Amino acid sequence: MPEILDQARTQVLENGVGLDEAGVLAVLNLPDEHLPAALQLAHDVRMRWCGPEVEVEGIVSLKTGGCPEDCHFCSQSGLFTSPVRSVWLDIPSLVEAAKQTAKTGATEFCIVAAVRGPDARLMKQMRDGVAAIKAEVDIQVAASLGMLTQEQVDDLVDMGVHRYNHNLETCRSYFPNVVTTHSWEERWETLRMVRESGMEVCCGGILGLGETVEQRAEFATQLAELDPHEVPLNFLNPRPGTPLGDRPVVEGKDALRAIAAFRLAMPRTILRYAGGREITLGDLGTRDGLLGGINAVIVGNYLTTLGRPATADLDLLEDLKMPVKALSATL
Repeated sequence: MPEILDQARTQVLENGVGLDEAGVLAVLNLPDEHLPAALQLAHDVRMRWCGPEVEVEGIVSLKTGGCPEDCHFCSQSGLFTSPVRSVWLDIPSLVEAAKQTAKTGATEFCIVAAVRGPDARLMKQMRDGVAAIKAEVDIQVAASLGMLTQEQVDDLVDMGVHRYNHNLETCRSYFPNVVTTHSWEERWETLRMVRESGMEVCCGGILGLGETVEQRAEFATQLAELDPHEVPLNFLNPRPGTPLGDRPVVEGKDALRAIAAFRLAMPRTILRYAGGREITLGDLGTRDGLLGGINAVIVGNYLTTLGRPATADLDLLEDLKMPVKALSATL
């Protein structure tokens, strides 16, 4: 057994203290023959500190495309030639999407907008949309609307939004290679205000943007410092017309090493499968990740890419005897 796994067994599994950056890097560099042991340990950590339940979430885009920012992975940027154009979703469609999400057994419905930050029109659309959803659907509402002011944070709390997603995307040292129209620090400031407001913080990122394995370890420990309630873990699904459209997909074993490493860095955090797992891991790898530290999934499609059918994930959870987290447990 590698020394780092022995250390993690005591430090993380027994004591609930996450690995530091050097420890995370050691896990990310484990040879293939030790990957099963790392995944088993990560699963044991998840079961001990989070329990067996899996949180299921659906997402919908309120405003798609036409974003002024230049996030190099994103086909919703209005600065690239990718074939996504600006579209707004009306309130009845938003409510219907929430209803369909609830039918899958999901407890969480996240409303997303492709913007730098919300303007007055978007905030009104959010207020009307959240009220309409709460009137008709028994589901928690989360939001992802870019960078916020303190007033906007307060408004979202008043609306009843209980969780806010704002991804750091990658580590601080690599961020300028991925986004130039705003800074990592600006994102961090929004997350600070969200945490202080009492809303749950959802913050993750994308692996495979061109970062080194050392920067991947840096990212995991920066997330651990933030201590978010939830970390959505995406793997780059290269989008035509974006600056990263020609990047290779993350190797399946490297993705699984990252899942184990992020779990061992954050033993108590909800670690959610998000975009890119279908092409990076496939069906077998998806199962391995659920047995290697993952304890939440986004079901159905993502914002501009196709996901797995919701029934495929729910059938897999049933097969693995992993109960879907009940809505009542989150209220």
